[in-house]
Amino acid sequence: MIIELKSKILNDKYTEYVYNVFDIQNKEESIVNIPMTLGEARTFDWNIGIILGGSGSGKTTILNQIGKIKEVKFDLEKPLISNFDWLEPDEATMVLTSMGLSSVPTWLRPFHLLSNGEKYRATLAYMVSSAKEGEYILIDEYTSVVDRDVAKAMSFALQKYIRRENKRIILASCHYDILEWLMPDWTCSPQKGGALERCDYLRQGRPEISLQVSRVEPDTWNIFKEHHYLTSNCNKGFGYLLFEWQNKPVGIVVYKNQPNGYIQNSFGLSRTVVLPDYQGMGIGSKISEFVAKIIRGENNLNRVFTKTINPALGEYREKSPLWKPTSKNKVYRSDIKGKNKRYKHTVKRNSYCHEYIGDGLGGYENLLKPINEMRNE
Repeated sequence: MIIELKSKILNDKYTEYVYNVFDIQNKEESIVNIPMTLGEARTFDWNIGIILGGSGSGKTTILNQIGKIKEVKFDLEKPLISNFDWLEPDEATMVLTSMGLSSVPTWLRPFHLLSNGEKYRATLAYMVSSAKEGEYILIDEYTSVVDRDVAKAMSFALQKYIRRENKRIILASCHYDILEWLMPDWTCSPQKGGALERCDYLRQGRPEISLQVSRVEPDTWNIFKEHHYLTSNCNKGFGYLLFEWQNKPVGIVVYKNQPNGYIQNSFGLSRTVVLPDYQGMGIGSKISEFVAKIIRGENNLNRVFTKTINPALGEYREKSPLWKPTSKNKVYRSDIKGKNKRYKHTVKRNSYCHEYIGDGLGGYENLLKPINEMRNE
């Protein structure tokens, strides 16, 4: 199929100059031909297609032939999450988390106060969750306005959601670096004749992410604190482990020793935070798991407990054989009134509570030394 675009030329001295200098023969109309062969997409099951090509190659024109590109307008007076009012509150939090927008404080901000990356994720969340059954979700200029690391993280998060919900999405983009993260079922490039190409070779899984871990001073928490749903304060006596990717801070896990008379050698994971640019890649679950492994130790001497209300992290642990629910798992806690100051800020909420039961890992003992001891080395 060829999409032919015609436009009448309104001639003046400028167009006459172009005709004379560049030897243009057709002086009456401008014609653009865009090849497109997407009919084969009807012959197999798919969830994700991508139209690739440089600027001016006809990507937007092809999308417009397929259907109408939805325009999203957020109510700038409302918190972001309140714009998803066709969903139940728990469903809205899940779709935002699924798009890698997991920072709870961000949900309470109006759209115009979000970063460019957060705005893009929020818009994606709105478009994919509002799509009706059988409707094509059409996204133009995909990831053109975000950092490339954000684009990769976003693509991986998006494909997980689309496949889980069995929806269909077609994206137009000029960026090839997202293909391994998006893992599309097919691509189409007008610059290559417009033929649909199956992409089974891209369905082998996303590229490996190698993170570096180091023990850091408590002040490093300042980079991450605004993205956690609990108070920004964090005890300086806790342990802080920073994770970096390509020399950029990505996430942090804060752990604490929590001895009591019932459980010996007990530790807790107090905070796990991944910066917004890297959310949606499954990093949070992996770094918290790694810290649990090294605390557990080579001989499995220590016990590690964790509690979170983050739905993505909590549901991951619910399904993982490495985590066991505790008696407090998903049990609502009522407000505790009384003189005990320790509980004065306890609120009613449903938390995921688990104990790590997988094997420990040796060789990282230096990361767990008391901070004063490390400073003196």
